[in-house]
Amino acid sequence: MRILLVEDGEELARAVASRLALEGHGVDHAPTLADARLFLDSAPYDLILLDISLPDGDGRDFLAAERAARREVPVIMMTASASVGDRVSTLDLGADDYITKPFDFAELQARCRAVLRRRAGAADSRRHFAGFTFDALGANVTIGEETRELRARELRLLEILLSRPGQTYSKAHLIDRLFSFDEEVSDNAIEVYVGRLRRKLEGSGARIETLRGVGYRLIAE
Repeated sequence: MRILLVEDGEELARAVASRLALEGHGVDHAPTLADARLFLDSAPYDLILLDISLPDGDGRDFLAAERAARREVPVIMMTASASVGDRVSTLDLGADDYITKPFDFAELQARCRAVLRRRAGAADSRRHFAGFTFDALGANVTIGEETRELRARELRLLEILLSRPGQTYSKAHLIDRLFSFDEEVSDNAIEVYVGRLRRKLEGSGARIETLRGVGYRLIAE
């Protein structure tokens, strides 16, 4: 997924971005709220990790403005405060979750997965479609008795296609969802990942269809 990290601490930001990138997420880092607004105007995001104390303002004010404008991108607040009142106030403003600094990266990753699952309306990490079972947490697909491991970007691509089976996604849209601005992406990158994912789905009743000049969609045969 495409994640916007709004955090002014360079060391923490690098560590978080690196850890999330290992899971196949595209991560853009905004050290200020002004930078965050520029990123949001330039690309679609699946999740925002938002610090409260930033050089040019309070993350809670930023969150309130986003919700007032009816922009519903999920937000996890990152706060150094352990106060119950502060945590409650961020949730009341429209945050989907919060995490207290310092945090364990495994917990942050789990909270990201949980928020995205809730927004997708899924109770757990598994989805069933056209003869295969996709387990996002386990990073695999099961077809019959065989379980096939998914690499990070294959997993994220399948998440996108499976979120709305039958919907066509352009190559440009998939690049926006899978990669950050800092990553160099070749013209055939999406074709490579689609090809790998097709092989992982062989033997199921699902097919990734190419609509020439338009994009890709996941369908049941």
